[in-house]
Amino acid sequence: MEKIPSHDITPPTVGHHTPGQNETQEMYAKRRHIYVREIKGLFQKVRRSANWALMMAFFLLPWLNWGDRPAVWFDLPGREFHIFAATFYPQEFVLLSWLLIICAFGLFFITVFAGRVWCGYTCPQSVWTFLFIWLEHRIEGSRLQRIKLDKQAMDASKAWRKAAKHSAWLLIALATGVTFVGYFTPIRSLVVELPTLEAHGWSYFWVGFFLVFTYLNAGWLREQVCIYMCPYARFQSVMFDRDTLIVSYDATRGEPRGSRKKTLTHSQAQAAGYGDCIDCELCVQVCPTGIDIRDGLQYECITCAACIDACDSVMDRMGYPRGLIRYTTENALEGKKSHVLRPRLLGYLAALLVMIATFAWAVNERMPLGFEAERERTQLYQITREGQVSNVYNLTIRNLDNTAHTYQLSATGLETLTLDRTSIEVPAGETRTQIVTVLADPTELQQPSQPITFILQSQQDDTIRSERETRFLGDVRR
Repeated sequence: MEKIPSHDITPPTVGHHTPGQNETQEMYAKRRHIYVREIKGLFQKVRRSANWALMMAFFLLPWLNWGDRPAVWFDLPGREFHIFAATFYPQEFVLLSWLLIICAFGLFFITVFAGRVWCGYTCPQSVWTFLFIWLEHRIEGSRLQRIKLDKQAMDASKAWRKAAKHSAWLLIALATGVTFVGYFTPIRSLVVELPTLEAHGWSYFWVGFFLVFTYLNAGWLREQVCIYMCPYARFQSVMFDRDTLIVSYDATRGEPRGSRKKTLTHSQAQAAGYGDCIDCELCVQVCPTGIDIRDGLQYECITCAACIDACDSVMDRMGYPRGLIRYTTENALEGKKSHVLRPRLLGYLAALLVMIATFAWAVNERMPLGFEAERERTQLYQITREGQVSNVYNLTIRNLDNTAHTYQLSATGLETLTLDRTSIEVPAGETRTQIVTVLADPTELQQPSQPITFILQSQQDDTIRSERETRFLGDVRR
């Protein structure tokens, strides 16, 4: 399937960009600060709603309790990972790996279908950056006011606005750091211990770490993270095809662009040779990565649709039809038929659904018991005074349940098998290692290495049962 090439054509300086004009950008050109203009519209309402919902979930989840513990708590010292009613243990790491694979395929599916909507609407970097920009706009003013403020000399007004902005940023970054650590240490005790210097040293380290990097990434680096640090921006074009839904400028309708009198009707402007684009550059001013969407598909675009809302507002004021910039496909822009259901998309969807179903089945059917049986390697076997063959085994039992269990141990494979221990108690969430000696009548042995099976079953719950096969060694006597 044909891929869409994407190019980095972001101009190095602020100013009017003439289509087709050749520009040379230095490899180590000084970064130009992007003053993002605030815009309202349908897609921005959707984005803000998603942003606030995600932030509320992030900040509130550590405060919710499930019984006598936090509802979401990754207890590293206790090696327990609590997610509401479910408790997982390090031995179930395969489930986490499976979940990450599902997330990856979900991202692939979304990208093939609608480009980088993840980046524009739900990526933590975008969510926190938009929050910082929102505060910047409230404290320092509109885009033009911020540009003017940065150019003027330092005075009392500028000093307090800058101080207020950075203080607000630091408070959000501090709250982010504390909340993140609150997923690993109960947050109710953490917020008490931190100011009284009673918290663990690692708590202070990680709170400081996330404070610094939240402040830097969302406040200072911003679009640099999306453009230069995030690998997703680099490989996204490999996943695009000509039917991928992307934010695009309709050059056929918009060109030739140019300013004109507002009194001109749409039909009069077309008769005069104008395209629908009035070259107001509002789409550039609202872009968080500072690109001009009219230059075509660019890997810097995070598909936040701010340019769509900006352009639609201009079209409304001019009395022109909306959609000069819109979510569309390359085929649609060229007047060709777009295909929503296509092999690649259906393949990702099928794989995603199969993995989700398998993961749900594995979680639902997971046995809250880990059991391993290994024969003692320092000796083959022994012959007791009574003439029986003796083998020694190391058993590892992991109770993955929330309650303590007493397990009944038995073995099959030979009729005369006897064990020196048949009952093992393991507290909730803990691991026990037990040495067990197994005896057998040598006359039963048909071969030097006989397969036997250990059976471990909970006395409290018959459904909790696990089996492990091993080998029993001894002399063959005829």
